[in-house]
Amino acid sequence: MTIDALPLAQALIRCPSVTPQDAGALGVLEDALKPLGFVCHRLTFQAPGTAPIENLYARLGDAGPNLCFAGHTDVVPPGESKAWSVDPFAAEVHNGKLYGRGAVDMKGAIAAFVAAVSRRLSNGKPLDGSISLLITGDEEGDAVNGTRPVLEWLAERGERLDACIVGEPTNPTEMGGMMKIGRRGSVTGRLTVYGAQGHVAYPHLADNPLPRLVRMLDAIASEPLDPGTEHFQPSTLALTTIDVGNTAGNVIPAAGRAAFNIRFNDAHTAAGLEAWVRRTFDAVCAGQSGAYDLTMTCSGDSFVTAPGPLTDLVSDSVAAVLGRRPEPSTTGGTSDARFIKNYCPVVEFGLVGQTMHKVDEHVALADLDALTGIYAAVLDGFARLPLNTRPINGRTA
Repeated sequence: MTIDALPLAQALIRCPSVTPQDAGALGVLEDALKPLGFVCHRLTFQAPGTAPIENLYARLGDAGPNLCFAGHTDVVPPGESKAWSVDPFAAEVHNGKLYGRGAVDMKGAIAAFVAAVSRRLSNGKPLDGSISLLITGDEEGDAVNGTRPVLEWLAERGERLDACIVGEPTNPTEMGGMMKIGRRGSVTGRLTVYGAQGHVAYPHLADNPLPRLVRMLDAIASEPLDPGTEHFQPSTLALTTIDVGNTAGNVIPAAGRAAFNIRFNDAHTAAGLEAWVRRTFDAVCAGQSGAYDLTMTCSGDSFVTAPGPLTDLVSDSVAAVLGRRPEPSTTGGTSDARFIKNYCPVVEFGLVGQTMHKVDEHVALADLDALTGIYAAVLDGFARLPLNTRPINGRTA
């Protein structure tokens, strides 16, 4: 059985799988994988207070090494459909481009990988290990009922991933431009500074929290966090909101609120950044009245996959198909690779990301074909990857 990337990508796009809805997308994928010999597991997880999420883990073979492709079938909302030049879920092809929500991020990459597996099997090449797919339905959402619990489920079964390719759209402008070998960490802070309400004409009878709030924010935002590291650009801190909720011009408010986000490199940890923020705020507030509350939430620590067999394999595969080597990068936001890196080496490589999350999201058919060829080259070379020796569930298997 031979599977082409284009019709599979179209079938996936025609499932309006806006997070947290699956809308049949995993069923389309499972129907494509089973005839190839994959053993499929549909897994549903639901943390308290969240919507249930369907996920899929499929594996072909039972020997090592196990090369996993990780991705997601959920997509962001299309926005106003009338703003699109086509139906966002019709998966139409115009002028050599496939249009639709998820074409780039990342149903096209999933289809390309399945087509690459199909191509290898139809050529009669021995498997030389195992191939697996870990496909989640909440990467675009809270990411609590998807990749992370599936990885925990695999660990409980004693099942090991030796290396992982994540199909996120990594190329900025053209295929072969960039692969992601790591990601910055992300931590969000929410600050409330308290005072005492009063009349603006009698400020001595009130306690205005806003000057303290401004000084506290300036203390963490006025200086660079670091100059960058070997594999990472400098860490950044961005103020995202300052809210008072005061509609009266003659009232000193009782509280002021702000939020900020830190994207940090491997010079920091989330715990270390929180300790620094609290020390800085305490120093600003020392000897002054009023109190503050601070919560800091980390969605993932920074990580990097050091140059080695996996990064070389992806780079060599891109070069074999396109004649150029991708830049190894750690730029951009977060992805589910932040969970996978705790289990095995991981590299991200996918399509061109210029139209992801935008109106008229699309992928060039030539790019879809190129990515299929690159994934096929990865499959041809993955057997030479070393077996993973990281502990499974607290032990080394």
